[in-house]
Formats: sequence, structure tokens, C-alpha cells
Amino acid sequence: MDILPSNTSKKMQITLHNTLRKVLRPLVRLMLSQGINYTMVLEDLKRVFVSVAEEEFQIEGKLQTNSRITLLTGVHRKDVQRIRDEGGGEQEPPYSLSAQIFGLWLGDAKYLDEIGQPIPLPRLASKGAVSFESLVASVSKDFRSRPVLDEWLRLGFVSIDYNDCVRLNVQAFIPNQDLEYKLSFLAMNVHDHMSAAVSNLSNQNEPMLERCVYYDGLTAANVEILHDLARQNGMNTIKTLNRHAVALKTAQADSGKVARRESDKANQRMNFGVYFYHAKDDQIESAKDS
Repeated sequence: MDILPSNTSKKMQITLHNTLRKVLRPLVRLMLSQGINYTMVLEDLKRVFVSVAEEEFQIEGKLQTNSRITLLTGVHRKDVQRIRDEGGGEQEPPYSLSAQIFGLWLGDAKYLDEIGQPIPLPRLASKGAVSFESLVASVSKDFRSRPVLDEWLRLGFVSIDYNDCVRLNVQAFIPNQDLEYKLSFLAMNVHDHMSAAVSNLSNQNEPMLERCVYYDGLTAANVEILHDLARQNGMNTIKTLNRHAVALKTAQADSGKVARRESDKANQRMNFGVYFYHAKDDQIESAKDS
């Protein structure tokens, strides 16, 4: 799976190096703020290089040897052997269950009022057909609703009113204090955004949506107006996609059809995101020139 042609020019390599330095700047800023330095991430880099080479740069019909991985990555053969022997993939991110429950509450009509807002849900299934307990159970049978509720209360995702109903706090779903949750979404969203951009560079697949609106020379007041507009329209788009995704999954489950073609199998995932970034022009220029 070659992203760029094997005869990539020296000029293209220089451009790619400059691009990588800019992409890495915010990640390095995050690492330094958390006390993680250069030597501490070298092992992570080795593991990522070995993993990608092993999984995505195989030659059809041939075993992927340590020597070839070393040739591709520059990682010493002894380290390649050690990393392959240790194995072990990435841990399942902790956001997945909460995100699915949250998305269902915002997307399924039975959990919404007449204007499309999430309704308060009785805490227990014994209090009604639609409840927080049944919502959690509809997403996963492996987790009881009580631990989920306790965690959501701790993070401020929900509150419980005097009727013992659970009320969703939509704005608080991405918590301000819980770094683990925030890093989980960072990993998913940055990975998927980068994957879409890199896939588009390959020219081997149908182009994925990856667009932006960029302006400089704006005042702080101008930026705030545009930020408000982006928040409003971005959230409306996300809610619309979420409702459609819930409806499609529900229809798919209700049909009960056995997938006979590869295209009919429910083995695909998608991610659509919206972001807004602003900084002073000189800060942006310094990032360009690094």
C-alpha cells in the first residue's frame, strides 16, 4: 500500500518533512505540557512504524520478514523482533460505549420530544417502556445502567431530577476535566481526519470529504461571529447525520436479512467531524515557517 510513488522526488520528501513538522507541533505541545519528552516517545514511534509496515506494506504471497520491516522502517532488526514477539494491539478506547448511548439518545425519535430535543428518561425500566436502563441495554448487554449512570453523573453528562428521571446535558458530553475521555476523542478524530487526508493523497480510492474554509486578516469580533455560526451549523449537521445513522441501523436490524454480499455486511464504520480553529496571524505564520 504505497501512499506516494516509490520514485518520490527529493523535493516531495522535503515538502512531506515540512508537513510532518507542522502536524506534529500541537502533539508535541500536548506531550510537553504533560511531562512527556522526546526519549519517552521513541518506543511508541518504533511500535507504530513496525505495526504499519507489518500490516499495510506486505508483498502479496510473501511473508513479512523482520529484515524487510527493518528495510522499510529503519527500526533495528532486534527491536523489530522484540516488538513483534510482544504483540498486543491498541486498547479499545473508553469513549465507544458512552458515545453510542449518547448518539442513540440524540438520534432515536422515541428518546426525543416534538422539537427533537432529548427527553428526560426514567432511571429504571420498571417506570416505563422508555428509560435510561433500557437505553443502555439497547446498546450493550454487557454493562448495567448503574455504573454508566454513576460515571455520567461524575462527569456532568447527566443529572437526576426530583421525578427520578435522568436528564441529558448535551453541552457537557465532552467533559472539561476528564483528560482520559478528551484524549480518547482526540485519538479517534485526529486519526480519522489524517486517514481521510492521506487516503486522498494516494489517488487509489474514491476521494473522501476533507474540506476547510480559511481566512486571515480578521478581527477578534469577526472570528467570534464566524465561530458562533460554525457552532450552530456544525451541530445541526452532526445531529442530522446522527438521526439518519440511527434510522439506518434500526431499519437494518429490523429487516433481519442475512448479508449474502460483502457490500451488505455490517462491518463498516464512519466518522464525520467539525472543527474551528483560530489564532493570531503571526502564530499561524510561525507554524508555517517551522
